[in-house]
Amino acid sequence: MASGISGQHSGKNQILGHLGALLCIMMWGVSFVSTKVLLEHEMQPVEIYVYRFTLAYLMILCFKRTRWFSDNWRDEIALMLCGLLGGSIYFLAENFALEYTLVSNVSLLTSISPLITTLLVGALYKADRPGGGMLLGSLVAFIGVACVIFNSSFNLQINPLGDILALSAAFSWSLYSLILKRLNAVYDVWFITRKTFFYGVLTALPFMFIEHPRYTPFSAASCMPVLLNILFLGLGASLIAYVLWAATVKKVGAVKANNYMYLQPIFTMIVSVIALHEHVSAIGYTGCGLILLGLWLGDRLTALAKKKEGK
Repeated sequence: MASGISGQHSGKNQILGHLGALLCIMMWGVSFVSTKVLLEHEMQPVEIYVYRFTLAYLMILCFKRTRWFSDNWRDEIALMLCGLLGGSIYFLAENFALEYTLVSNVSLLTSISPLITTLLVGALYKADRPGGGMLLGSLVAFIGVACVIFNSSFNLQINPLGDILALSAAFSWSLYSLILKRLNAVYDVWFITRKTFFYGVLTALPFMFIEHPRYTPFSAASCMPVLLNILFLGLGASLIAYVLWAATVKKVGAVKANNYMYLQPIFTMIVSVIALHEHVSAIGYTGCGLILLGLWLGDRLTALAKKKEGK
């Protein structure tokens, strides 16, 4: 009886984990459009990052400040790495990459993150090593991502510096997810998220002052489009999404959670059509179908393989 209850509880956790991942990706997909609006208002990339994560940090600090430090210096270093890898390095590498290469290049290369995570988990954790089904599903989904990204253009150029920065962003996010896997076993998601925001902002501040920010907190608050988009990025795409992401990695694992990132271009494309009136071609719709097929294949083939092993 206890085993049955435990199984139901585990199944419920899995469902909640998948729903959490989907909500995160929806907000992160919309965040590309929101960031574009801020850039059009002449806000700098580093400025956007610092304001959104400072807001998120202050909000989480309002109701979660009972603990300031981790159990030991190794865990504190791990939390600092979360701030670097999942915060400042990821966002700054992605944003600066846009200055040296095409948007399509950056979108495609940062979408490699789930594949990198799958390979890293396979190399580091034998028990969680992904099977052929998961790899096949990831490949199909990645092809779909490429189709969505090249929805309106097949213009692809090689720009070494920008492309290396985009790849660095993808690798950075994968490492962040793996560190989360270990920290989630010891600390609650609110503490991890708060520390991630703190170290992320702390390590990005030097870049902000070098670039000389164009907005003060007061001038940003006085411009309604800037204020609304900063609020969404800070409270939605940062605070809520990062807490959900940490919980999702804990419930479903780093590989399954990161595979949801293949859906990000779909949500970005949908919002771009609605808000920016961008056109969606047949190849864009094909890409959406391939992403969904890849995610389904990976999950289905993995489930069948485990069932076969159980026999």
